[in-house]
Amino acid sequence: MEPVTMHDAHSPSPSWLPPESPLPMPVQDLRNGRLSSRRLPTSPCGIAWRRAGVMGMAVAMTLFATYQIWWVLRGDGISMLEGVLLALFVALFAWIALSFSSALAGFALLLSKRPHPLGIDEGHRPSLTTRTALLVPTYNEDPQRVLAGVQAMHESLVDTGQSACFDFFILSDTTDEDVRRKEVVAVHALRHRLGPDARVFYRRREKNTERKAGNIADWVRRFGGAYPHLLILDADSLMTGETLVRLSAAMEREPMLALIQTLPMIVNGRTFFARMQQFAGRVYGPVAAHGIAWWHGAEGNYWGHNAMIRTAAFARHAGLPRLGGGKPFEGAVLSHDFVEAALLRRGGWAVHMVPGMGGSFEEGPPSLIDMLVRDRRWCQGNLQHGAVLPARGLHWISRMHLMVGIGHYATAPMWAMLMLVGLAIPLQQAGFHLSQPQLDGFTPALYWRGGDPERFLWVFYLTMAVLLAPKVMGCIATMLDAPLRRQCGGALRIAGSALLETMMAALMAPVTMYVQSRGVAEVLAGRDSGWETQRRDDGSVPLAGLVRRYAGLSVFGAFSGVLAYLVSPALAAWMAPVVMGMVLSVPLNLLTASPSLGDRLRRAGWLRTPEEAAPPTILARALELRTPFVEAPSPTASGTIPAAEGL
Repeated sequence: MEPVTMHDAHSPSPSWLPPESPLPMPVQDLRNGRLSSRRLPTSPCGIAWRRAGVMGMAVAMTLFATYQIWWVLRGDGISMLEGVLLALFVALFAWIALSFSSALAGFALLLSKRPHPLGIDEGHRPSLTTRTALLVPTYNEDPQRVLAGVQAMHESLVDTGQSACFDFFILSDTTDEDVRRKEVVAVHALRHRLGPDARVFYRRREKNTERKAGNIADWVRRFGGAYPHLLILDADSLMTGETLVRLSAAMEREPMLALIQTLPMIVNGRTFFARMQQFAGRVYGPVAAHGIAWWHGAEGNYWGHNAMIRTAAFARHAGLPRLGGGKPFEGAVLSHDFVEAALLRRGGWAVHMVPGMGGSFEEGPPSLIDMLVRDRRWCQGNLQHGAVLPARGLHWISRMHLMVGIGHYATAPMWAMLMLVGLAIPLQQAGFHLSQPQLDGFTPALYWRGGDPERFLWVFYLTMAVLLAPKVMGCIATMLDAPLRRQCGGALRIAGSALLETMMAALMAPVTMYVQSRGVAEVLAGRDSGWETQRRDDGSVPLAGLVRRYAGLSVFGAFSGVLAYLVSPALAAWMAPVVMGMVLSVPLNLLTASPSLGDRLRRAGWLRTPEEAAPPTILARALELRTPFVEAPSPTASGTIPAAEGL
């Protein structure tokens, strides 16, 4: 490699990149297009019946619950507030009913242990005949951490005997000068350790046009012609060599397959919050993922990373346009993955999920605040999909994916409105006569003229059952799998951990609701979320910062609790979980961001996952490699380092 001085560390050098192989990637026109009518051979038989069953169950449950609430409200006629409450209830119940019916399908699939129709997780390891590019976009990340994962994956591929079919590309959008220099040094050290036969390349862009989507598109247009397949990783992603080989083989075997999305398991959680997310993803996640894979079929979705993609299909159909329509919709597509999946399907290609395939990992945010900071960026991107929904030629399931993404954030302000309307109705009906004796025995959260408290209670219990049932299904499926049950600490620890996670999630829900509602308002007002580097391990937040963020929410929660108590002590008791979550927002953030508490729970066997009990080789190796390398050879004795390319 040609050495240059530290001052010239970012000047072009051919040794950092292979020869270019351009591949056109035209920008798609959302106003003109039609859905390809060609048959998808990987689409499951009876997919229409599957979708009818899942959606039909959700509709039937929603109609039943709606009738019960209407019966309670109908008394002396439905007032305006009660009409608003009814509309909110219908929308929100339909949301959780669809999740329930989808999870029920996944639960049945898990118990039956049916193999995936693509045959991707069966038989002997296949032999590959094509090349795959493994893309690692990075933006101001710790280079040592990112490249430790690259080395661990490279070594895992070597163990399969087919590493020659895979090239790694570190695609840097880094803007921090210090991190840029460290990237160059770290890449040089990695290439030195792996030897001359390792194909690890590095490219840095000077301008971060269109963020991550632009980073990938730039690679496709410059190098995509040499690689039939590409796989996109996040900075914290890991995938075993076995999984990478099987995914590539599936692409070779199925010529109409454009994208295969795995279900990454969350790993390496240290804080209480991170371990909660890790446990929830491992125990509840497979039920949900198997369900949606079952009825989405060849019209699956894409979550932005840990997915194998056919390069030619991606280049031809997934070039993203700039959106118009004014703020918050205009500009580059931020949440690009949903849109890319929709455009691939519009072009006549299959998009599948394979949730039963292991060997795919990612890391979660270390604290609630970190999750909500990331969530704010996703909120802006998902709401922006409102400008994509009218695009011509999209499959109706693809439109549904976009609407679900929008709904994920629209439901937060809807839950907040439901709570406020529910508090306003008894105040209205009581006429603010707070001493009325008939309110002393107040039981339901709402008080209506001529109401039916017993019927309301049953609707409440039904709602809670539908909301919590996917978690129960996940626990049961985990307990019935003997090896998995042992690795999670046994049935009692699984049940206890699920109860702990559910209680803490319920207490944190008002904070999430508040922040997401505020985020929706900011997006609609045109405020950009920016593009910040994610914290990976440290979840600590200064107390003063937490007080600034959540003091207003705590005061509002206390006020709501006092107001509810003045109406009726029973109403205050009914609202206690929401009120407590708001009042305790600061200590909850401190508690869940604690690594020491996370370590204590780990030692006690709570919130345990199989990857924590018996870490896969690739996880252990990546953690080992994160420590600084003593033998790193750069800078050289002459004070120089190898050159890296900038655009």
